[in-house]
Amino acid sequence: MKVKGMRWWVLGLIVLVTIINYLDRNTLGIMWAKIVEDLGLIKRDGLTDVEFNDLSKKLFRDINLVFMVAYGLSQMFSGKLYDKIGTRRGFTISALVWGISDLLTSFAAGVKSIGFFRAGLGLGVAGPWPGAVKSNAEWFPQKERAMAQGFFNAGASIGAILAPILIALIYAAVGWKWTFVIIGILAPLWVIPWLIVNKKGPKEHPWISGKERDYIVNGQPECRVKNDKGLSWGQLLSRRKSYAVILGRFFLDPIWWMFVTWLPIYLGQKYGMDIKQLAAHMWIPYVGAMLGSLAGGWVSSRLIHIGRSVGFARKAAILIGAAILLPSLIYVAFVQDPMVAVSVMAVILFGYQFTINNIQTLPGDMYTGKSIGSLAGLGGAAATLGTILTMVFIPMLTAGDNWTPFFIMGASLVPLSLICVFAFGGKIEHDALKEENN
Repeated sequence: MKVKGMRWWVLGLIVLVTIINYLDRNTLGIMWAKIVEDLGLIKRDGLTDVEFNDLSKKLFRDINLVFMVAYGLSQMFSGKLYDKIGTRRGFTISALVWGISDLLTSFAAGVKSIGFFRAGLGLGVAGPWPGAVKSNAEWFPQKERAMAQGFFNAGASIGAILAPILIALIYAAVGWKWTFVIIGILAPLWVIPWLIVNKKGPKEHPWISGKERDYIVNGQPECRVKNDKGLSWGQLLSRRKSYAVILGRFFLDPIWWMFVTWLPIYLGQKYGMDIKQLAAHMWIPYVGAMLGSLAGGWVSSRLIHIGRSVGFARKAAILIGAAILLPSLIYVAFVQDPMVAVSVMAVILFGYQFTINNIQTLPGDMYTGKSIGSLAGLGGAAATLGTILTMVFIPMLTAGDNWTPFFIMGASLVPLSLICVFAFGGKIEHDALKEENN
């Protein structure tokens, strides 16, 4: 049996599990106010609403710091793991770990148990990021990789769009405990079609046509490299251009996490939104993120298609996205109307995904197969470290429900990321892929 467009079937399953990934991530944040109340995590005695909100933010931050530490460690080691055992088994392990962890959150009785289960979630949900970069490098010719990465990142945005709606509906029907169970079981169920469809890589897969196999392999300049043993972390860290990914993501990724982690808290505390109102507003910014993922991938791939170099295509797309992202972050800091705020946030996340999509593609442009996941993992770990450092200060920056410094901090990170990408990236060309392993 031959399947037309086999690479797109594999990518489609990765997009699907990425949607599930973001449903699992968002369960706690969207239902946080109700969980705090039901479990009595904070006592209201003698506290004003503002004081209660500040304590709630600090507690939410502390639990998310546990999540982020686990996430960062997993990003780093998942990249190595996926390089060693392959994407088929790597995605399977990740999905089982995060799905079961989210499901078990239904048994949480206090801060410690919530933190424990969120740590398990962090260990699992991090894997697909280096995994997707590696899978796209395996299954797609170089000129299509940014587009494939764009579809992957769009999956995260779709998950973030669906999360407040689905979680609100399930919560309204069965309560927060069963919501964790229902959302948590989705990732383990996904493993079944994944193992059936993703039997082998494109060179050996029994369902792929010879025409598609040749199209993929002939479009992968790294396939000309022989005896690729991969590079160690030390070797990757010793090479200047690796820091375009590592430091570029260290500064830029916290912007995404500012929204993913804090958007429901921001809308709830600044505008008094409950779970139903969050469902009506939270999806809007992520529509922009989804479109930015697809547009960033399309622009980069199109530039390569018309004959521009890989380096020019990636860097041009990164600059276009940043030019949209930076002024929008500054503007939203002073917006007071909730509908205007979420609309501008859609523009912010459009620019962010336009840019990050192309930074995430760089490991596959710079190195060969057995090093791609490792560098993507190091970039993800650096991104998590940057996120943790910014997250520590957010309750202080937003004290008294003043969120303007929150957005100004995000705006300051954009030029720092660009400087690192352009200062360390150097010339990103096909030949560089061969030179790294000669």
